[in-house]
Amino acid sequence: MKSPADLRLTLRKQWENANHRENRLRFLPGSWPIVVSIGRPSSRRIRDDLDGVKRHVEAWRRVEIGHVETETITYRVTKEPVEIPVRWILRKPSEWLSACADSKMNSEFQAMERLVSDTDSLFHSFWLRRRGAWRDKPLEEVILAGKLAMQLEPNFANGRPLRSISILGIDTKFFERNARLITQLLDVRYDGEVSRLGLEVFLGALLEGDHWLLVVDLDGSLLSFRKQRVRSSELAEVQLKCSRLLVVENECCQHLLPSIPGCIAVLGSGFDLQWMQADWLEEIKVAYWGDIDTWGLQFLAQARRYRPNLTSLLMNEETLDLHKESCVKEPIIAGTAIPTDLLEKEQHLYSRLIHEPKGRLEQEYLRKEQVIEAIKSWE
Repeated sequence: MKSPADLRLTLRKQWENANHRENRLRFLPGSWPIVVSIGRPSSRRIRDDLDGVKRHVEAWRRVEIGHVETETITYRVTKEPVEIPVRWILRKPSEWLSACADSKMNSEFQAMERLVSDTDSLFHSFWLRRRGAWRDKPLEEVILAGKLAMQLEPNFANGRPLRSISILGIDTKFFERNARLITQLLDVRYDGEVSRLGLEVFLGALLEGDHWLLVVDLDGSLLSFRKQRVRSSELAEVQLKCSRLLVVENECCQHLLPSIPGCIAVLGSGFDLQWMQADWLEEIKVAYWGDIDTWGLQFLAQARRYRPNLTSLLMNEETLDLHKESCVKEPIIAGTAIPTDLLEKEQHLYSRLIHEPKGRLEQEYLRKEQVIEAIKSWE
């Protein structure tokens, strides 16, 4: 036997549930009406606390929001049948909000109405489910971020820093203030690809500031530690004491790397490859290993622009064909223009990947024995 105050708390908790919130605010099938059970007093309750039951019934009679459904129940301890409230039925969002009587909920609902009204329908689910991404930001700026996310495409920056992008009246600090939100919105458009690559990489923007890369001693005696984090700017200035350097796109495949005399690996650089222009790299052998997809080949092209004589490992059609069972669809390609810094066979692979229904083979899914063989045979 629950009071209006009890069920008000229940309805507020339901607002905090992303599934309930989205389903009801988008009027998805089965989401309305909301029916919450009030419960019936037991015969003992009627006998021992008749006045309390009367107050309970009277409290529900005063509820004017939605519809309070009653049932006429006969108890042995009462002379006449008693009309008892058993269910509270709410038929639309305004009734849900009124029933909760919560100013924070009302404010959030009003903001959601604006966001849904003023941005592309692609983001409607995001606004309703991911309140934490936007509710502490000025609403007008959030709306602007939604509009901006519909304008941005891969390589949009074309080598410029993000702060130099000037569309829709944004200021030079807009990306700095809203980088996470813009990334999340672009992830909605591009199936998580932007988070995987990084916002700057996806937009083809100039990478500013230091990025931490993972440096792994594959020899075992070249560094003070087997693994350590190093800023990319330091790699451009400080020579590593090795005769070979293996540059690897992703950190997640470090477990596949074998022991190699005289070799150090640098993992996780993505498009942050400017450090490969360092003069000390001219004296050692350099190899690059990345995903077989259009983005991976873009990274390879960038690396070869800095080190024309580098060797690419496991980024060929033979590897792709050998692991067809592990290939997946690439959510968004890096562009249809084939990078000119790729070798002819790599350009042919890039062209093939553009049209492949499953044109992505991620490094970590390669067979370990093949990886070891390719790296050990690198000369």
